[in-house]
Amino acid sequence: MFRKRMPAFRMAQLSRTVLRKKLRLSESKASQSQPESDSLGDHPLASPRSPAPEYSIYFTRHTSNSSRLGPEFFDQPAVTLARAFLGQILVRRLPDGAEVRGRVVETEAYLGAEDEAAHSRGGRQTPRNKGMFMKPGTLYVYIVYGMYFCMNVSSQGEGACILLRSLEPVEGLEMMRQLRNAHRKGAARALKDRELCNGPSKLCQALAIDKSFDQRDLAEEEAIWLEQGPERPGEHTVVAAPRIGINYAGEWALKPLRFYIQGNPYVSVVDRKVEQEMQASG
Repeated sequence: MFRKRMPAFRMAQLSRTVLRKKLRLSESKASQSQPESDSLGDHPLASPRSPAPEYSIYFTRHTSNSSRLGPEFFDQPAVTLARAFLGQILVRRLPDGAEVRGRVVETEAYLGAEDEAAHSRGGRQTPRNKGMFMKPGTLYVYIVYGMYFCMNVSSQGEGACILLRSLEPVEGLEMMRQLRNAHRKGAARALKDRELCNGPSKLCQALAIDKSFDQRDLAEEEAIWLEQGPERPGEHTVVAAPRIGINYAGEWALKPLRFYIQGNPYVSVVDRKVEQEMQASG
């Protein structure tokens, strides 16, 4: 059955078409206002026109590498960085040049040697977790259950990093859906938008992230980077809750080191108890 509402990718196409038409009209008016002697026109030495920019249907400003977050952003303590990631835009450029984007809505902080839930607990460094000990902004990608990947980003602190848990897809949703479906055996039901990236392994599938991304620099890499989101700091409410799936870590399993944007439907797990406590104390 067809959906009654227009799919996100069609909305994006229509939005881009309108923007391109406006851009061409603007360029046409600008060229008519200039003297002919100042314009190279179709001269063989003239530089080709730049293609119309691609816009996300969620933002009015153009998202490009000009808004890319550099090394200084990642050079923060793990907890601060985990919070700072919320609302930023993770971009993945696929081998064919297509780009998919997602807004970070959920993270977890891992504090290094003292943290019993961290792969670097006790200060141990191995070939597997080397990325955790590299400069802030280095990707640490590991495999779980022998088939799924999780993506972390190193921060300040020896062996400290943050785990990217969930994204809100904002561009390239159909491509994300195809990439996710490639990992689903015999799946008949179509994935909903909120199911594309609502978990660390789902996120990696939707962005085609595998072990080959381990130890890459998120501040310099051309296939994946982080852009500044459209929100101002403090524009959303952040929930601090216990991390997920680390019951073996004793008291560290209870520490509020998972952070997510309250009310966002793309968060993997909502902690009702913590949110109720926030509401009662607020």
